[in-house]
Amino acid sequence: MLVFKRILKWSPPRVLAAGFAGIILCGSFLLTLPFASSNNTFTPFIDALFTATTSTCVTGLVTVDTGSHWSVAGQVIILLLIQLGGLGFMTMATLFAMVLRKRISFRERLILQEAMNQNSMEGIVRLIRKVIAYALTIELAGAILFAIRWSFDMPIGKAVYFGLFHAVSFFNNAGIDLFGQFGVPFVSLTSYADDPIVNIVTMLLIIMGGIGFVVIADVMGYRNTRRLSLHSKVVLTTTGALVIAGTLVMFIFEFSNNKTLGSMHWGGKILASFFQSVTTRTAGANTVDLASLRQATQFFMVILMFIGASPGSTGGGIKTTTFTVLAVAVLAMIRGKEDTVLFRFRLAQERIIKALTITMLSLTLVIIITMVLATTEDQAFLKILFETTSAFGTVGLTLGITPELSTIGKVLIIFMMFTGRLGPLTLAYALGPRKEKDLFRYPEGKITIG
Repeated sequence: MLVFKRILKWSPPRVLAAGFAGIILCGSFLLTLPFASSNNTFTPFIDALFTATTSTCVTGLVTVDTGSHWSVAGQVIILLLIQLGGLGFMTMATLFAMVLRKRISFRERLILQEAMNQNSMEGIVRLIRKVIAYALTIELAGAILFAIRWSFDMPIGKAVYFGLFHAVSFFNNAGIDLFGQFGVPFVSLTSYADDPIVNIVTMLLIIMGGIGFVVIADVMGYRNTRRLSLHSKVVLTTTGALVIAGTLVMFIFEFSNNKTLGSMHWGGKILASFFQSVTTRTAGANTVDLASLRQATQFFMVILMFIGASPGSTGGGIKTTTFTVLAVAVLAMIRGKEDTVLFRFRLAQERIIKALTITMLSLTLVIIITMVLATTEDQAFLKILFETTSAFGTVGLTLGITPELSTIGKVLIIFMMFTGRLGPLTLAYALGPRKEKDLFRYPEGKITIG
């Protein structure tokens, strides 16, 4: 208890980093034990660590097949890690505190503010209540729909279990699935490529988990307020535009590819294109063989994965709002405008600089790790770039190289998943020295740009 109080005195970014690291280590220890594997043997620590990280960081990349390698106990541990990682350990801690009727301290509210990517502590506990209520309601609805659909394919008990596991996994944008236990490992949802119920329910769970809890709360309250915040407008508009763009690119480039969409009927082509576009929102499930996609499609998916989901959501990436702020700022500069304006609101220069900082840090990190992996792994460059970006965006999509990674490669991907879940800026604040206010300013200098 004394140690926990000392940790809470750290800066919010450092508390979040330590909290996620602690959950991952505990999960790794449990997953190494014989009871967690289907053959009742010890799992190598690096694979247990990888699985615990991909679950807690809601990524979905796996070195061993989830459905066939892990026992029911191991799968339940993974499910709990996904829920903890998706909602955030501070959110779950707040839930227990509210159940026990304990007061949420000022320090804890600061950490919650950082965890939910909020600019203010105002109403943060009320938001957490909504987050928990919305998450559990959406997951329950998804579990029921999945269970009904899969009850036609498997015994009712297994259908209910599969429904619960996949509803939690997809809503939290983890993308971890259990279908490998039916004979073909790492198969994901490829056997349901043209199933409208499985596709639509999965996409709805992914989208609702990826737009962020603040946006969900805003949309749910629209009937009373008759207005949406600037943040919600930007998130919904950008998410819609990216999903449509991804669907069009997938459809156009893969229409005649017999290894992906070519052999499907028109409805199947459109559904599969839409699904693959949505899943790049950091979800990790797929209904076509990604390794068989054309390179142009794979590269476009890298761009979508790098952008990722939205702030305050279960997903990673630089976030949709960061991408939009930078894009609008560039357009304003090209047009010679002094202000960056979105939906008739002027954005502060601080927001633009923060968006640029996050993007440059993220891009630098992806480039460096990709270069190192290109040296340590005997794989094609695009596959490595795809894997690295997928880990950073906590997406979980892969071109099939995850199980073949070397120990060094696994460690680097673990680091990328951890960084992607926390955010590069939060991790930099957590590891960096305490901020001190400058006591003076240097004279302004001039430098030629462009």
